[in-house]
Amino acid sequence: MAPAPLDLEEREQSNSPYELAKEFRRHSYELRLRHGVLEVDAGAIALPALPPVDPSAALRVISAAAAFFQFALALLVGWLLLFNFSVVRGQSMRPGIEDGDRILIDRFSYMFGSVERGDIVVLGYPLDPSLDYIKRVVGVPGDEIQIRAGQLFVNGSLVDEPYVADIDRSSYVHTEVSEGHYFVLGDNRPFSSDSREFGQVAEGLLKGKVDVRLWPPARLGILE
Repeated sequence: MAPAPLDLEEREQSNSPYELAKEFRRHSYELRLRHGVLEVDAGAIALPALPPVDPSAALRVISAAAAFFQFALALLVGWLLLFNFSVVRGQSMRPGIEDGDRILIDRFSYMFGSVERGDIVVLGYPLDPSLDYIKRVVGVPGDEIQIRAGQLFVNGSLVDEPYVADIDRSSYVHTEVSEGHYFVLGDNRPFSSDSREFGQVAEGLLKGKVDVRLWPPARLGILE
């Protein structure tokens, strides 16, 4: 005579978990799950067979991951070669750039573009190129530069310099910028060592353009 069907709710209320498990083994009930079926056969649970693994597909996934990693590494190396971080030391570019600010130096722009008036640049100090200075370009080749009581004139016109907080009224200069050279000034004119002191800067000493401040977070953004 066939065994009576197992009433799960009734068994769960009246039997212990151990006895309920015995009923499953004895009657070989199927456990039906949401996405498949587990069969109980003589006390053992038979799992559904998994599809065979395709070795070539696994190799393709590994190859794609390796290629992506190599591409990302190449981009990182290229980015580090074209851009790098620097920490500003000194007060010569205040108030726009403060001592301790972290800036991003763009070594790429001048490979294809020209240096323009108003650019903030990192340059090798003409008297010791191993030292980096940060200054603003105010004169390009062929420009006539005059500084009268601290006021800057380029080619006879007074330059509006909203980035300068305090001019140096004791400063007087009259020069013409030579070919392949630039005239640079610090924004903090009374406390800046610049072209008024060390002369015009050769193009080969320019190391990159500075457009972005990365630190501190409160002043992160584009420099003017």
